[in-house]
Amino acid sequence: MVFDYFTSPDNVSIRYGIWDCGAKTKKGSVILLGGRKEFMEKYAETTEELKQRQFDVYSMDWRGQGLSTRLLSNRHKGHINDYGEYLEDLNYFVNNIVKPVAVSPLIIFAHSMGGHMALRFLHDFPEVICKAVLTSPMIDIMVPPFPKWIIKLAARFASKVGCGSSYSAGSKDYSYQKNIKFEGNTLTSDPVRFMDEHRAIESNPDLSLGGVTYGWLAAAFDSIDLLLGKGYAERISTPVFIISAGRDKIVSEAAQKVICSRMRKCQFVSIPDSYHEILKERDKVRNIFWREFDGFIRG
Repeated sequence: MVFDYFTSPDNVSIRYGIWDCGAKTKKGSVILLGGRKEFMEKYAETTEELKQRQFDVYSMDWRGQGLSTRLLSNRHKGHINDYGEYLEDLNYFVNNIVKPVAVSPLIIFAHSMGGHMALRFLHDFPEVICKAVLTSPMIDIMVPPFPKWIIKLAARFASKVGCGSSYSAGSKDYSYQKNIKFEGNTLTSDPVRFMDEHRAIESNPDLSLGGVTYGWLAAAFDSIDLLLGKGYAERISTPVFIISAGRDKIVSEAAQKVICSRMRKCQFVSIPDSYHEILKERDKVRNIFWREFDGFIRG
């Protein structure tokens, strides 16, 4: 295992990790991309499972989260100016860190916001990745209790009038005491894996991240509009497997089905009894996931 940093073209420090599976005969390399607010330590179990499958693993913390550079003075604020910045970081990582040393084929394995960015990468750089597996990809977001058009309008207005770095309504700093309530959470039904993130933060508080700014929301809606725009999905030619969570209350399963139907080579499976974080679910759900993953990679 290697942890290190690279500096993006716009001088942001991005932390990355490399895990060698140690196998004599390797099946390839997996680029593991987490979602918003996440960090590499959260995926320790998943990384080991990929290594057991004879894959080397490459991952990174998105700018503004994990131990990569935070973009605002309050490091708890989840912020981005434009999702194009995420894409530029990912492209730099793949071309300068992964490709020079990785064993082929290259596979992207991405969750939620990471899945969103994976699709943008596949669109812009179609010849790099062999296959992509996306769990609960953020094709569109759910923002109850308000109508989405109101949230979009508020986020874009706030950004235009100079309030893009302010917390969006309801967002706040991370609090270990307030964020570890398993009952009523919408991420997972597994109480043990629910705590993985919080145990890591307790060990290193710098990993913590709070809610999102209006700027982050505005950038997210702009990128969603791009992803769902006419002709965009149709130009993605890489084989993609979307594994959806039937009980997801964070992102839209309906939007995942729509974009999958528009891509050239997309398969879709829903796990009915899973919440948003499929990889943090109970063994029953995760066993279904890994069976589907293995079948897609073999196929």
